[in-house]
Amino acid sequence: MPLLPIADRWFEITRISDDITLLLEPHVVPLMRCNIWHVRGRDRDLLIDTGMGIVSLREAARHLLDKKVTAVATHTHTDHIGNHHEFEHTLVHELEAEELRRPSDRGTLLASVMGADAILSLAKAGYPFDGDLVTALPYAGYDLASFATKDAAVTEIVTEGDVVDLGDRHFEVLHLPGHSPGSIGLWEAATGTLFSGDAIYDGPLLDEIDGAHIPTYIRTMKRLRELPVEIVHAGHDPSFGRERLIQLVNAYLAKRA
Repeated sequence: MPLLPIADRWFEITRISDDITLLLEPHVVPLMRCNIWHVRGRDRDLLIDTGMGIVSLREAARHLLDKKVTAVATHTHTDHIGNHHEFEHTLVHELEAEELRRPSDRGTLLASVMGADAILSLAKAGYPFDGDLVTALPYAGYDLASFATKDAAVTEIVTEGDVVDLGDRHFEVLHLPGHSPGSIGLWEAATGTLFSGDAIYDGPLLDEIDGAHIPTYIRTMKRLRELPVEIVHAGHDPSFGRERLIQLVNAYLAKRA
């Protein structure tokens, strides 16, 4: 196996608007490359998902974090909660709170640990990759085998209809199961903004993994189609508007319903 290069920097940071910043781990393969959203509020900020946890997100985002911050888990797959342990205040749906507190799946960066069958299944689902789950090392001497998702504090447990109040912005919690039992979205009706996690994104949706349930996913998709969204900031891949949302939902329903 060829030696991996050392990354110049681990996170790529892009300002989307005055209030929203996107952080990505470009050296993580697309399957596990989660969108990390920083949302600035008057009284409190959000970090919606926290990536793999290979290096410190708090350190990388220190120039953004000038007030108290809530680390939101849209769900508890390892690519979305890796750095939750760095934050004092976390938010998660009641069905996945224990998984954030003590993950049953600690994850891996090694293809050999995943196994050939799992890799083939993911390739068929639309996520082929060669080698391990990273294309570079964060620093010299980093041991890929040492990676493991850490326990995180659980300080706020939410369910459908709860409101996340930032002072000048208010997001309603939408329970959007299907990809996982406790998947949530954050919906701001005033602006038509949806942070959807992995309930929907502009890429191959994974609905045959552990914890996924296709009939439930179908109901979630039908619900999403009725939302008057202006913009969707998803858990993976680029953001999109209502027209693309409807296209993605209809394509899924044509395949599964």
